[in-house]
Amino acid sequence: MRMAKAGMVWQAVAILALQAGIGSATAQSFTEFPLPIARSKPSYITAGPDGALWFTEIGSNRIGRITTTGAITEYPIPTPDSEPYSIAAGPDGNVWFVEYAGNKIGRISPSGEIVEFEIPTANSQPIAISAGPDGAMWFAELGTAKVGRITFAGAITEFAATSPASVRGPRGITLGPDGNLWATVEAKLAPNAVNMIARIAPDGSVTEFSVPTLNCSLASGISTGSDGALWFAEEGSDKIGRITTDGAITEFTLPKPHSLPRSLTLGADGALWFTERADRIGRIATDGTITEFAVPTANASPYGIATATDGTIWFTEQAANKIGKLTPAPKAEN
Repeated sequence: MRMAKAGMVWQAVAILALQAGIGSATAQSFTEFPLPIARSKPSYITAGPDGALWFTEIGSNRIGRITTTGAITEYPIPTPDSEPYSIAAGPDGNVWFVEYAGNKIGRISPSGEIVEFEIPTANSQPIAISAGPDGAMWFAELGTAKVGRITFAGAITEFAATSPASVRGPRGITLGPDGNLWATVEAKLAPNAVNMIARIAPDGSVTEFSVPTLNCSLASGISTGSDGALWFAEEGSDKIGRITTDGAITEFTLPKPHSLPRSLTLGADGALWFTERADRIGRIATDGTITEFAVPTANASPYGIATATDGTIWFTEQAANKIGKLTPAPKAEN
């Protein structure tokens, strides 16, 4: 277990832009905040317990924090080249993250103190993390086809997450409205590959549901919707999927091909907001209506996404080295 406490504060200069929604005349406000270190490759982002947004930087091996006014602080991770990836707030008042190459789970306090916990299975490739229903954090191991559970004290238990030999492993994980964990499970690259959504009970038992579209290459993104269902991104087929807690799946095709949807977050308006690596932020209502908004910076490759306590949508621009904020247009008065 290793600990570190260090940070560099940077007040970002906001770049303001107004964008018209593709397929909608409603104006949205975008603000972008450049990161202080070049090629930081910001990846996933989450709303923290302190009201700020916390994000991973794969390129610079740091955890970043940005306030809603744009002040950025960065904390170096003790393990070199750890490749921090997914990040999530824990009910213990800390923020938790996975180290894909470091084979560790990290915990960072609001003051920036980092503690790391080694995963028992070597080369597990932890790729996603979520708070669980049982007072622990749960994470997906892409390299071992397992899910892990870590207590706030650092005790780790691992469970087999998939059964078919054709499945590579879980990519994304989230807490469902039914008290179970739900994960996107990617198939191995092969003709007619069948990807799955897995429901994982707190005791580690798994039920799997096949995604109708073959070769859909599930992205990491999966989130609970306001309708009591789970919503997920199909990066390889340009679709957003919806699965009920009893396993019924519906898929919605995005308006433009090669959109590459990646991550989702539940918005304050009850819709799901998602990143498209083709430089757009998407919104899908629970009836399947989709609206898209172009990000101001070209070739930005939006990646992770989160909703702040004030209802603004925050996202990482992995290729542009920025953190973006989208302020949804206010609802029209009747």
